[in-house]
Amino acid sequence: MSCVLFNEFATRDGKKIVEIQLNAERSLNALTLDMIDLIQPKLDEWKDDESVVCVILDSSGEKAFCAGGDVVNLSKAMVGDGDPKFPEDFFTREYILDYTLHTYPKPIICWGNGIVMGGGMGLMNGCSHRVVTEKTYMAMPEVTIGFYPDVGGSWFLNHMPGRTGLFLGLTGNGINAADALFLGLADRFIASELRGQVVEKLQAESWSGDAYAPTSRVLRDLESESQLAFNGNSPVQTNYEFIQRVTDQDSVKGIIDVLLAAESDDKWISRAQKAIRHGSPLAIHLIARQLKVSRHMSLKEVFASELVLSVQSGKHSEFAEGVRALLVDKDGTPQWTFKTLDDVDETVVDEFFVSPWDVNPLADM
Repeated sequence: MSCVLFNEFATRDGKKIVEIQLNAERSLNALTLDMIDLIQPKLDEWKDDESVVCVILDSSGEKAFCAGGDVVNLSKAMVGDGDPKFPEDFFTREYILDYTLHTYPKPIICWGNGIVMGGGMGLMNGCSHRVVTEKTYMAMPEVTIGFYPDVGGSWFLNHMPGRTGLFLGLTGNGINAADALFLGLADRFIASELRGQVVEKLQAESWSGDAYAPTSRVLRDLESESQLAFNGNSPVQTNYEFIQRVTDQDSVKGIIDVLLAAESDDKWISRAQKAIRHGSPLAIHLIARQLKVSRHMSLKEVFASELVLSVQSGKHSEFAEGVRALLVDKDGTPQWTFKTLDDVDETVVDEFFVSPWDVNPLADM
């Protein structure tokens, strides 16, 4: 069976709702190049199809919308076991897909149920109507594998309230539905049990005018029906002042020192401290630098800058070692290039931001 399923649903006035369903439940719907190459032409086709009024992006199974990218093939390529061009091809086409979602001229509903990480965050954040449920768990935990929050992370982390994006980028801490709404990563909360009603209600709408209005109307009504299932506890909002204080330092090392020195019984803060202790010191520097240099970039510029950093990361041993230790061999003991933040050579950090091309492959995106 195909790794992506496409379905069409007729509306009462002769239009079409189309569904893109990631269909790799065993791998938690991790985004592969095959998936990307199936989805992109469909989106390009529907853009000019007047009968298509709304797109739904979801997945098979209940555990995850999309738990990340194709790290298995990325890992093979990085250690010389696969196509050496794979990382560049994968990241280039992935970012084109993400950019397509961000700039799409029709409403796209993303049903972000279950785990949403890495590549899944890139897909979801590009959609116009992002739905979370009581089962949603989001994160960008790239620091633990020697990487950085890509797929537009430089954009959406920098657009979060205060310095919450910097904190979450450095620590990879998890985000629930209430957090996602507070941070601007989601637009609606809908109880997972109401998923079946989304298509039915969209089909019953009139689509003669602005397609965004009926889309919002359906989701608004379902959100209203979901309030009893909503847990408003938001660890990010609860710890907002703590996050602001921790990140108000003169250097990335200062931020990490203050975070690790904090004494708290809050498990959310403890998880952040644990991630920093075990994460890549080099990645911590890369994350802080990338968020700084991309702060005032346009969306297009963000993806171009991320492509440079991602391709350079694919050539460096840090990312490959992090994937090996946490996702392949799963021994949990990565041998990082630098053991501490003080050890990190800034000239090495600089090399990650040097473009390997005269013309960026995303220049004409």
